[in-house]
Amino acid sequence: MENVNGTTQKQVLVVFSGGQDSTTCLIQAIQKYGAANAVALSFSYGQRHDIELERAAWIAKDLGVEHHTLDASVMGKVTTNALMDESQTIKEADAEDYPNTFVDGRNALFLLLAGIFAKSKGIRTIILGVCETDFSGYPDCRDVFVKSMNVTLNLAMDYNFNVETPLMYLTKAQTWELADKLGCLAYIEEHTHTCYMGVPGGCGECPSCKLRNAGLAEYLNK
Repeated sequence: MENVNGTTQKQVLVVFSGGQDSTTCLIQAIQKYGAANAVALSFSYGQRHDIELERAAWIAKDLGVEHHTLDASVMGKVTTNALMDESQTIKEADAEDYPNTFVDGRNALFLLLAGIFAKSKGIRTIILGVCETDFSGYPDCRDVFVKSMNVTLNLAMDYNFNVETPLMYLTKAQTWELADKLGCLAYIEEHTHTCYMGVPGGCGECPSCKLRNAGLAEYLNK
């Protein structure tokens, strides 16, 4: 993509849920590359908190970013979990197992589809807001997984992708700090959706709400 001066601008694709982390990544990308060069990609996979897709669409429009939503509902035909099945009670992880909100293969599928989509648009940089420091215990949020998936995408499509994870080693408090430095802490707090229960403004009780709220309290009380 060229700007009015004829110089090449770098386009980036942000995997975008409309939550705290991905919105922080999107705003960071906008400030670095410009809204015209950032593309947001969301996934509808049967999540019980599908209000996040409404938030994602609203935020992308508000920020002036091109936004697409892909249907990944095939997930519901091959796996079951509390994040997609409202009959299950959401539980935190125990010492021997993952949280029952873990969706097998979700980030692998998202990155595969994001890679196909990015290549179709000539985009090489994919930004993913995962973190292995303060996270819900999901194995596909680890740096080793993302790096391995980056290699796999490059080999599968003979294309030089660069998967970036700006939040990988930040605590949740540090992610709020980053939002503050970007000048968007209030925006993130007011407009993003994180709650697994799909409650506008958050239920305050699910693991995602607790992690978000604890991180904000820690940062504000520094």
